[in-house]
Amino acid sequence: MDLIKHLTDGQLKENAVNFNVGDTVKVHARIKEGSRERIQVFEGTVIAKKHGGIQETVTVRRVSYGVGVEKTFPVHSPNVEKFEVMRKGKVRRAKLYYLRDRVGKAAKVKEDI
Repeated sequence: MDLIKHLTDGQLKENAVNFNVGDTVKVHARIKEGSRERIQVFEGTVIAKKHGGIQETVTVRRVSYGVGVEKTFPVHSPNVEKFEVMRKGKVRRAKLYYLRDRVGKAAKVKEDI
């Protein structure tokens, strides 16, 4: 067995939610401000998933006050409390970077029923 894989298997989250590109998710992330810690929720559409295993990251995009905001979250990070799937999206691509150029209803992803 690969040594790196053996070391990282114990650090994977067992309760990781299964979601895909195109889904709308809420990401509950821990934010440290000085000595205080709080949970901040970031809701948006998953436009990319990269890597795998312990290095897996997810890019989430939302439009806030007319400005597109993208954040990349490590799936297995202890700073990410949980992922909540709000709705499933019906897409035919692995990366939805084309949504960056779309505005309004054109930037929506159809819901998968």
